[in-house]
Amino acid sequence: MLFKIAFRNILRNARRSFMTMAAVAVGAIALILFGEFMAYLVLGFQTTTVQQTGHLSVFRTGYFDFGAGNPAAYGIADYLGVIRLIREDAVLAPMSAVVTPRVTLFGIAGNFEIDASKTFIGYGVVPSDRDHMRRWDEHHIMRAGSRARDSGLRDDDQTRGVVGVGLARVLGLCHRLGLTDCPPRPAVADASAPVLSASERELTELAQRDRDASQAKPEDGPPRLDLLAATAGGAPNVVSLNVAGAERQGIKELDDNFVAMHLKLAQQLLYGRGEHQAVAVVLQLHHTRDLPAARARLLALFKEHALDLEVRDFTELQPQYNQVIGLFGAIFFFIAAIMSVIVLFTVINTMSMSVMERTNEIGTARAMGVRRRGIRRQFLIEGWMLGTIGASTGVVLAALIAALVNRSGMTWTPPGQAAPIPLTLLASGVAPLVLAVWLGLLLMATLAALIPANRAARMPVVDALRHV
Repeated sequence: MLFKIAFRNILRNARRSFMTMAAVAVGAIALILFGEFMAYLVLGFQTTTVQQTGHLSVFRTGYFDFGAGNPAAYGIADYLGVIRLIREDAVLAPMSAVVTPRVTLFGIAGNFEIDASKTFIGYGVVPSDRDHMRRWDEHHIMRAGSRARDSGLRDDDQTRGVVGVGLARVLGLCHRLGLTDCPPRPAVADASAPVLSASERELTELAQRDRDASQAKPEDGPPRLDLLAATAGGAPNVVSLNVAGAERQGIKELDDNFVAMHLKLAQQLLYGRGEHQAVAVVLQLHHTRDLPAARARLLALFKEHALDLEVRDFTELQPQYNQVIGLFGAIFFFIAAIMSVIVLFTVINTMSMSVMERTNEIGTARAMGVRRRGIRRQFLIEGWMLGTIGASTGVVLAALIAALVNRSGMTWTPPGQAAPIPLTLLASGVAPLVLAVWLGLLLMATLAALIPANRAARMPVVDALRHV
């Protein structure tokens, strides 16, 4: 009977009740849609990060803090033994999707056909492992049009490599690589070009002396770069790289310096005739949820075999990951606070007006023996009903809007990405979010009704009966 009376009281002023429920519904729609969008961004960011860096990276102890200055000094000598140890471990093997070595180095890339050179950051990879890692999609975030394309690197061709689009532009490779969005090179040397140090000039002169004109590639073949770096022993070293293509990186600084090459070629450049090592062993898991267990097992395994190695996960290698997650969490909290305040004051205003209009009715009910808690319960049920109808309507409308957005074909370019991707709202797997929003708005509407309900319950009977 109380629910029936509450529903009839809501219909007394249908327009005001509709506006109140609409405010609750809008709050639900805003929170659910942004929550779904945030969930998609978080999983998408996690996917792209894991595709690039894997879940866990094994370094020689000290590399994470000091290795950027001299990667060769922190190489893993028996990296093949470490990889075999991981692949054959009964705990790690079922978790692992890819276990692969990597080399990171720095140097100068030169295209001396046009007398151009540029410092670069090089990554030595096993091409098949890199392609496998770039296909990782645990959460089914990447659509067909946004999946990584074939890089052009091959396990059986150690001379191939890929560069960033920015580096290709600086070194004049746009025409040879078929890049259409590069501006023409200036007719004169750019005065703002970086000045090379003495060691860099020595390496450049060494490359020019060693370059044999008879070995130049034909005009229709892949362009060639000379990569110059200092070996682990400090001696200058030069290798030739046939550029198979250019990949746009999401960050300009990386795009202007990026070179990916075969692991063997990177080892030859970094270690020369010395013992070839790996700077890191990268482990990509099938499921991110296995990361804590895999890390604990790696540490136990290295301790058991007395290996001087440390383990870092992708959030440590990419500090901006946790920063981005925290940013979205703060934005969601801010939006939730605003929506809660709107719902709170809207329901308070509606219920206060209802109390004022029904003062005589309240006095009559009290005179007939209805206790204060009965009056309070009546108005609380009305506030709860407004919240229930509004929040439920918002959940349904949010689902419809999400379906329309996902089918609209809209695209956007997120931070750190080089190409536009579909604008998607993650409508699956967000049941806890939807339930939390629904319950939160319902609780807020009920609590908002408590203030006018208490005022109605404490109203003196005589004053209520003579109210005009």
